[in-house]
Amino acid sequence: MALGYKDLLARADAAVRSVTVDEAAALRDDPGVVFVDIRDPRELDRDGMIPDARHAPRGMLEFWIDPESPYHKPWFSEPRTFVFYCASGWRSLLAAEVAQQMGLACLSLRGGFGDWKRAGRPVAERPQKETPR
Repeated sequence: MALGYKDLLARADAAVRSVTVDEAAALRDDPGVVFVDIRDPRELDRDGMIPDARHAPRGMLEFWIDPESPYHKPWFSEPRTFVFYCASGWRSLLAAEVAQQMGLACLSLRGGFGDWKRAGRPVAERPQKETPR
């Protein structure tokens, strides 16, 4: 095997700035910052998420970021800093590295949502999808 997950995480950690829960919490009210939860929808339903965070499934991230993609989400084109997080910080670190390579200003939440919850930071329920009419 050429690279293992530890190698990939080390490479991403060298390329992406990670922030602590306290640093991330201080960014929550900044209109130039968007929190991006990349966890599986089942995790969001079970555990909740950071209030006002956007959800971007890890498997669709590259397609949602790229304006040339038919799946592009315009909020990824806004000139903001994106704070990526997952349960423990590993998936989001890799996601932030990819998003940064695609031109976004990115941070990764070290310790992920697990550390966020353990620190007693606010948690919201996953917003329900709008029902089609």
